[in-house]
Amino acid sequence: MNILVLGSGGREHALTWKIASSPKVEKLYVAPGNPGTSTIAENVAIKADDFDAIADFVRKANINMVVVGPEDPLVKGIVDYFASKPEFAELMVIGPDKFSAQLEGSKEFAKKFMMKYGIPTAGFLSVTSENISEGERFLESVNPPYVLKADGLAAGKGVLIIDNIDEAKRELRNILGGKFGNAGNKVVLEQYLDGIECSVFAITDGSSYVLLPEAKDYKRIGEGNTGLNTGGMGSVSPVPFYNDEFAKKVEERIVKPTIDGINAEGMDYRGFVFFGLMNVDGNPYVIEYNVRMGDPETESVMLRIKSDLVELLEAAAKRKLSGMTVEFDVRSAATVMMVSGGYPEAYEKGKVIRGLDAVKSSVCFHAGTKMSGDDVVTSGGRVIALSSYGDTIFDALKTSYASAGCISFDKCYYRTDLGSDLK
Repeated sequence: MNILVLGSGGREHALTWKIASSPKVEKLYVAPGNPGTSTIAENVAIKADDFDAIADFVRKANINMVVVGPEDPLVKGIVDYFASKPEFAELMVIGPDKFSAQLEGSKEFAKKFMMKYGIPTAGFLSVTSENISEGERFLESVNPPYVLKADGLAAGKGVLIIDNIDEAKRELRNILGGKFGNAGNKVVLEQYLDGIECSVFAITDGSSYVLLPEAKDYKRIGEGNTGLNTGGMGSVSPVPFYNDEFAKKVEERIVKPTIDGINAEGMDYRGFVFFGLMNVDGNPYVIEYNVRMGDPETESVMLRIKSDLVELLEAAAKRKLSGMTVEFDVRSAATVMMVSGGYPEAYEKGKVIRGLDAVKSSVCFHAGTKMSGDDVVTSGGRVIALSSYGDTIFDALKTSYASAGCISFDKCYYRTDLGSDLK
């Protein structure tokens, strides 16, 4: 079949890398893609949220399946767009419809869904400019640190965890005042969950599901999990504390009730579900849902899927996922993200990246790159995701770090302590 992947980051490069290995693929395209995807597929100069241009290309290239990488097109309704046009009745679009995509697009919607279906999560309050005083009282009623989340999409940076009550109240007003744009017109305040995070992924057809390998990512920019939140500085899979007992709790308390809720709500949901979890004294709680794969977790998870991903996605699209299984690679995988100096705040672009050809032992996923003449240059905050196999996550990390030593660009930075909290 002919497949089109939407997006241009490391997640999309990793998805494209895995999809390209399927014997079901005849022609593979990525829109808009990056210099990395161009080596395994054909890049198409179309933005991932330009629905009309995507539709024109789907017609022209006889596309059978569209795999939506980032969240924006899903929240904006790309699934609904194609569903509304009879000519695309046979097109398989991987992702949820606009209503379902609120599970990621609105923190409040997600929290209400969890409460309705009895899914463990932190206590919360939704705050707008109309009830700021109520929000301040909520902050006073819980123990620090204080968790503030912009309700809408904020590129992975809309969550603040603050120790000081006065600063928390000040930031509440800053977010409502436009710190994260329209994403912060509403703020979800949460009780802080003290534990260790991990990410769980499923593919669903709206009623059945299969689980993919779990992962753990590292969001803070600084060593020792300090500093500002980023889109992710690296990831590992499997997760050492994700044992059989914990996995059973996750599936019974979180995954099954979520999929049952999706079914009960009549959601048109055929695609990936991301469960951002906190392990609190051996019990899982949901921090957030995403309606697509995570980044940089995808760059580790894709290495560990032995099954044909296209076969699984086709079954989800046709609502035939029941009874299917996923085979995992027994090896571990780890990803180290190389980022631009200054990220996640102001950073410069257009820096020439050297040494990509010297990487032999890792898969080099492009996260924020573009071509400038004959050079690959930086074009984003997160630039290169180096993913490697190993007998353990620590062996895999060692290989990814060795590969990072081969690559250079002006002011490049990466964390050197990934996995240290898991030893």
